[in-house]
Amino acid sequence: MRIQQKNDDLILQNVKDFNIEHILECGQCFNFEKIDNMEYIVVAYEKMLHIKQEEDTVILFNTSLDDYECVWKHYFDMDVDYETIKQFLKQNDEKIVPAIEDKWGIRILNQEFNETLISFIISQNKQIPHIKKIVRDISRKFGNELGEYEGNTYYSFPDLQVLQNASEDDFRQLKTGFRAPYIMDAICKMSEGLSRDTFDALSYEEAVKEMLKIKGVGEKVANCVALFSLGYRNAFPVDVWVKRVMEDTYFGKETSKEEIMKFAKLKFGEYGGYAQQYHFYHMRDKKNRNL
Repeated sequence: MRIQQKNDDLILQNVKDFNIEHILECGQCFNFEKIDNMEYIVVAYEKMLHIKQEEDTVILFNTSLDDYECVWKHYFDMDVDYETIKQFLKQNDEKIVPAIEDKWGIRILNQEFNETLISFIISQNKQIPHIKKIVRDISRKFGNELGEYEGNTYYSFPDLQVLQNASEDDFRQLKTGFRAPYIMDAICKMSEGLSRDTFDALSYEEAVKEMLKIKGVGEKVANCVALFSLGYRNAFPVDVWVKRVMEDTYFGKETSKEEIMKFAKLKFGEYGGYAQQYHFYHMRDKKNRNL
């Protein structure tokens, strides 16, 4: 990959295994907006990014090399060799090949812990457009203004200090419904010291167990946070979509989530999270195309 600074924009050329639509639309994040084909506004880590992709060229508008090195390189998981991961999965499981070839450009994001935890608590029994709207409304009410694009203003997700001053009623007014007390309990746990650093010395199993202490957080939410924020790439979140694709692809019958997770651990090992994303997005997108 070659990196070129052109005026205020950073241009990444010959980018491999990267498709901005696959990355953002695969269900792993919610703080973004599509503004055109292969062109998005992304909000993360107190920054707003206007990003556009043209084949293997990725343009980060109004972005310095320092911002890329300090924020976006890690956020987009640019140091990871995805070709090696895909080859490993395909060689060990021919059934995953169609999903990988269809959604070849997925990269698993490294997202901020507080935002990821609260976003996936909100995600329970919600469609993605609704989740995105609630995350955006929370950011607008409590976050900092980051910038504007074509008349739309974008805000950061609020930090813990601000969230501590929010009430359960505030979150109910933002349409979080029965999840409002769960969000408050998560904020309480974070106020007591739960943070990204908490998990540095924990195994995957210990990390999930720690998150299950939060009211309303089950296995699926804990595994999503583990995968999309905490770097546990062996995490394998199982929701309705993943349960269905795993049953159809591997079992041919009704199968418990516990059995699916046990199977995934043996089948995919340390690459379980990647396998989950390829399968999940491939099936969900295929289903949507057939509607």
